[in-house]
Amino acid sequence: MSKIRTVVVDDSALVRSLLTEIINRQPDMICIGAASDPYVAREMIRNLNPDVITLDVEMPRMDGIDFLSKLMRLRPMPVVMVSTLTERGADVTLRALELGAVDFVAKPKIGISNGLQQLAQEITDKIRIAAKAQVRKLHTPAAGESGDAAPPRVVHNIGRLSTEKLIFIGASTGGTEATREVLVNLPADSPAVVITQHMPPGFTRSYATRLDGLCKIAVKEAVDGERVLPGHAYIAPGGHHLSVERSGANYIARVQDGEPVNRHKPSVEVLFKSAARVVGPNAIGLMLTGMGADGAKAMKEMRDAGAYNYAQDEASCVVFGMPREAILHGAVHEVLPLSQIAPQLIERLRSTSGLSLNRV
Repeated sequence: MSKIRTVVVDDSALVRSLLTEIINRQPDMICIGAASDPYVAREMIRNLNPDVITLDVEMPRMDGIDFLSKLMRLRPMPVVMVSTLTERGADVTLRALELGAVDFVAKPKIGISNGLQQLAQEITDKIRIAAKAQVRKLHTPAAGESGDAAPPRVVHNIGRLSTEKLIFIGASTGGTEATREVLVNLPADSPAVVITQHMPPGFTRSYATRLDGLCKIAVKEAVDGERVLPGHAYIAPGGHHLSVERSGANYIARVQDGEPVNRHKPSVEVLFKSAARVVGPNAIGLMLTGMGADGAKAMKEMRDAGAYNYAQDEASCVVFGMPREAILHGAVHEVLPLSQIAPQLIERLRSTSGLSLNRV
């Protein structure tokens, strides 16, 4: 079996050395080059043709975001960002995911040597995932051109739907952008949306803030005990599980610590199990792009409890693992391209509410 050929790009000689060592310890991968800045990296990529690169966010001469933007336009390839655990680091990392980076690893704030060694499993797992990911060329729209190949967005009015309906989203690798694509197309009167996206502490708040500025619905990091309201989306805080409970006539968010489930915290399994147990036929499930099988069994429990479930199709996924597993478990009613999920979801909500299907 051929090894995953990796190039490390980081301005720190120590980090380059550590990442090279971590990669070369793996039997299925090899570091074929280490570059101190994007200009050196550009020549390495041209000459060595790696399968994956790890890319530092903040570097001299050209920062990682500028380099990534050029790379994804001219020679798209799998990139794992190496970020910093700061507010600025989180914002820049989210921008990198928008530009097409497959995933990211957060550098420890202190003790970089021991810290990176402790992250060795996460780093190498993400390189493996990146090597298999579907990477698309970054398209820069011309003036007056839509930046998406999907049809022009139609403004929907769902009307006053029952506040009983809840939408549940599970996602992992590639999911930050897939979830954004769904949320920006939901109208302001959408039922509440509850989201578990595999993401570490320190990044989910920035992610929620970014989405809140783009969407018609309000988006926030979930807070334990708060009421789950229509027209709002709630994102599981990194490092905590999110579920829903019933309190009288209302749904409330339950944010709790606990052991990882399916190696994840937050876990889609935890969220979807609560959907099956508490919401039943008033739940709608969406399984978006991601590696592994987190949430597949619980999504089948949702279906058995009367929920209606969608999965993102393989062609539009960065990684088809989680949707594939949900489909194999018999949990899914419809498999759709990402661009069609929100429109189909809206049509289902409108038709099942008994309202006219007129659009405005």
